[in-house]
Amino acid sequence: MEALLDFNREFDIALFDRVVEALFTGKGDEQKMAQQILTEFKEHELSWTRADNILTNSSALQSKFIALQILEQLIQTKWKILPAEQRTGIKNFIVEVILNTSSTEESLRKNKVYLNKLNLILVQILKQEWPHNWPTFIPEIVQTSRTNLALCENNMAILKLLSEEVFDFSAEQMTQAKAKNLKAQMCGEFSSIYNLCTEILQRAQQPSLILATLETLLRFLSWIPFGYIFEMDLISNLCTRFLQAPVTRNITIKCLTEIAGLDSGSEYKEQFVNMFSMTITALRETLGDLQNIESVWDDYDDDEQSFIQNVSMFLTSFLTTHLRLVETTAKRDIVIQAHEYLLRISQVDEREMFKVCLEYWNVLVRGLYEDGRNASFSAPSGLLNLGGNQSGANGGNLSCEVRRQMYSAILTGVRYVMISRMARPEEVLIVENDEGEIVREFTKETDTITLYKAQRECLIYLTHLDSKDMENIIFEKLGHQMDGSEWSWSNLNKLCWAIGSISGSMSEDQERRALVIIIKDLLSLCELKRGKDNKAVVASNIMYVVGQYPRFLKAHWKFLKTVANKLFEFMHELHEGVRDMACDTFVTISQKCRRHFVIHQPGEQYPFVDEIIANANSITSDLEPHQVNRFCEAVGYLISAQLNQQTQSELIRGLMAPSNEVWDQLVQKAGENISLLEDLNIVKQLGNILRTNVSACGAIGKGFITQIGRIYIDMLGLYKAVSEIISGCVSRDGEIATRYANVRAMRTIKKEALHLVDTYVKHCDGEVDAVNQNMVPPLLEAVLADYAQNVPPARDSEVLSTVNTITTALGALMTDKIPIIFESLFESTMGMINQDFTQYPDHRLAVYQLLRTINQKCFSALLNLSQDKFRFLIMSIMWGFKHTTRDVADLGLTITLELINNFNSNDRAISDAFFQTYFIELLSEIIVVLSDNDHKGSFRLQCMVLARMIHLVESNQITAPLFDPSLSENSGMSNPVYVRQSIGNLLVTAFANLNKRQIEVFVEGLFSFNDDFEKFRNHVRDFVIQTKEFAGDVEVLYLEETERELEQKKQKEKELAQQIPGMLKPSEMDEDD
Repeated sequence: MEALLDFNREFDIALFDRVVEALFTGKGDEQKMAQQILTEFKEHELSWTRADNILTNSSALQSKFIALQILEQLIQTKWKILPAEQRTGIKNFIVEVILNTSSTEESLRKNKVYLNKLNLILVQILKQEWPHNWPTFIPEIVQTSRTNLALCENNMAILKLLSEEVFDFSAEQMTQAKAKNLKAQMCGEFSSIYNLCTEILQRAQQPSLILATLETLLRFLSWIPFGYIFEMDLISNLCTRFLQAPVTRNITIKCLTEIAGLDSGSEYKEQFVNMFSMTITALRETLGDLQNIESVWDDYDDDEQSFIQNVSMFLTSFLTTHLRLVETTAKRDIVIQAHEYLLRISQVDEREMFKVCLEYWNVLVRGLYEDGRNASFSAPSGLLNLGGNQSGANGGNLSCEVRRQMYSAILTGVRYVMISRMARPEEVLIVENDEGEIVREFTKETDTITLYKAQRECLIYLTHLDSKDMENIIFEKLGHQMDGSEWSWSNLNKLCWAIGSISGSMSEDQERRALVIIIKDLLSLCELKRGKDNKAVVASNIMYVVGQYPRFLKAHWKFLKTVANKLFEFMHELHEGVRDMACDTFVTISQKCRRHFVIHQPGEQYPFVDEIIANANSITSDLEPHQVNRFCEAVGYLISAQLNQQTQSELIRGLMAPSNEVWDQLVQKAGENISLLEDLNIVKQLGNILRTNVSACGAIGKGFITQIGRIYIDMLGLYKAVSEIISGCVSRDGEIATRYANVRAMRTIKKEALHLVDTYVKHCDGEVDAVNQNMVPPLLEAVLADYAQNVPPARDSEVLSTVNTITTALGALMTDKIPIIFESLFESTMGMINQDFTQYPDHRLAVYQLLRTINQKCFSALLNLSQDKFRFLIMSIMWGFKHTTRDVADLGLTITLELINNFNSNDRAISDAFFQTYFIELLSEIIVVLSDNDHKGSFRLQCMVLARMIHLVESNQITAPLFDPSLSENSGMSNPVYVRQSIGNLLVTAFANLNKRQIEVFVEGLFSFNDDFEKFRNHVRDFVIQTKEFAGDVEVLYLEETERELEQKKQKEKELAQQIPGMLKPSEMDEDD
């Protein structure tokens, strides 16, 4: 086998085939050896010289694929450094192989996969050579297409691939200038390609050739000049010749969909309307009216189902772009027919197709709603608008009322569909599993939540458009649940999910009337139904509905109290999921209606919160510990609404009394006999009590200090005690002890103690001095030495995050404590994580978050570190941005940028010393990660740091020399020149495939664009693509644009939602009391 690696010997093609066969069919050592040999063979710099021999003489298809992989790698990474004659030879050889392989119908079918790979290789060559070194490519491919049907079919595939590479994937594969050049060339030579396609579609009889041509045409439609589409007979041919034929209808409707999505302005309005009318007419003949499609869908074959899906894509694409046009110029029955098709397709139980339809329904109802809102703002009053103009004043569009009447029946149908297909909201915890059982849900389905949000938006608009129709449909469906004619878990769930989703979209009076009927019916249904699962389903729906209508509850105290008591009743249900949901709903109601529980309501002896706290033991008697914590959190929100500090303290004392009683007993016993802390049950009890404190503290806020003050010293004493026990276990049994059940439970006590401090400090506004004097010193005494002395697996990342929270809140007050924090936490944590990039992920993130906070809030403390410790700090920061996990790498880069800025704004002597020592080293490491494939996720921040560093040099803000002025070669040297040379030398070493001029242009661009970040980033991105290090996977380089677009879209949607009653969920709205 090793003979294959000797490139001085004649190549043994038979041996190569045997090695490849051993790789794919061999076993054991033989297969491992074959894999090793072939890996070394492919990585050899001369392996590409064997490719022609393999492709010509090998009888094994797998051998040929390996040869093509080698050629592909050569073309992508080393093409430009090959001599011109070698590039021409490879190009001609690939063309010859393609021509030979696709010359007959039999060979075309037999070698389809192999030929597709050859076509891809040819396109890769074209991206390098066309048009400057191969200007005749388009004429050649058109000419050969007319000589042979099989060749013509394959040439269509090549043109399709070329179009995809140039117009679809160019941003990820080519520099901006190259992509622009290829697009211009393609457009300039398109007339001959279009004539060829037209000729084939008019004359060809062979289905595979017609399909290949239509596939290629589909890729062209998004970019070719509009005249080829609208001024020729292309659309007519598609609609009349190919849309109804079963063989071509799927690809044809895809072509029409592509055209439908084009926006040509006002130039081709008539052609769009004619296309729409011809398509709907053809669909009528092909599909009929699609009655009962939901019941016969499963009987359709794959091709028929695909066609219906493609029809839905066409209709939604066309109507989204051109609805107003066809409303005013096409026949109304054509427009209504299109919507009826979509309505019936929406009824089919096929989620992806439904999502396509739903997207359009949202466009339609949003447009109708905005029309009405705009009309109410801008239209003249009815008394003065005597003309009654039905077309409106805006460009001949139909008026708001005419449009609503036109779609009235369609919208009623959409309301039925949305309710019957409503997705489950994330608040609902009771689900029906595959076995038809009602169970507690433990994982969230992201796709279902996204679908619910889109349906909820649609239902909100539908309610605004005709709230009475929506109310009637809900009552009708609820009546069918009550009389049993449509009773099922699924039907009731979807109805209640829809009811909950339209909260706030009706007027307050209408909402009140409807809700009283709905909730009374649901409560009656709960009493009527027997069986644990039936009751669980009805109960979960009651809780979901009432949780979504805080406006109604706040306006009706007695109803609110009844709902709360019903939730307390549900907390005793046998079904765990019902108890969970009762606690969650109580939290939701407490957050939104908290003030109503703490004021003295008319007819009540005292505020209801007093009664809840007095009966807390009986209410929570059947709850699990985590459910008790949720209950205490909910009561905490109620207590937070009490503004009188003395009354609030009494309420806190009452809420925490049961926990404090148990806490006092256990702490006293543990103080008398420390061995009790080795009892697993006692440790778990203590952990649960601390969790309860955390839950209540998070809800109450800084008023909880009275409770913290009561247990703080005991809590820290307990922290020290369990730490000593854990250390003893580890000393006795080694690191395995950290996995013992009792040790894990004791670590829970430590973590929850830290969580409590963390939670309080986040809410301690105005109390930072008290926190600094009373809480921080004993805490640091308890945790710092313990953390440093423990073995790494026994260290809790919560220590780092809690100290980070304290430093964030206290700021400069923590400066004097940074040295001991640095020594105890930072150095020991870095020792845990500096061996690899994967172990202790929580500690990694937490330590860099702490370091960033120290740099931001206590920068002066870093200046007082010893030289060795500061060096260690810089090395740690560089280790941070070398991580492949983006969150840690981003933190490392952010710290670097902020540290550079801090030094630049500091005393000049200090900043000069820093930059002289670390600037070039930091710059080199930034360029290393910038050019490394594993770090491309942090591309934007890498560019920001690099731009900032170069800007400091270019603008002469760094005055001290970054070079050694004592060396003779540095005579007359300046910082900008020296940094240019340093970057250039680094890149020459890193990228042997780039020539000197390319690197010079890149470095010059860095200095030219450093104060314009957009240009700077694009310049760096083009260079990175040039290096080919990111070939095939550079979409991450565009992550910033993607994230920014998503953020802007999200912000725009939020601003719009705030203007539409009901669009924001109650949980998303600001508190109003």
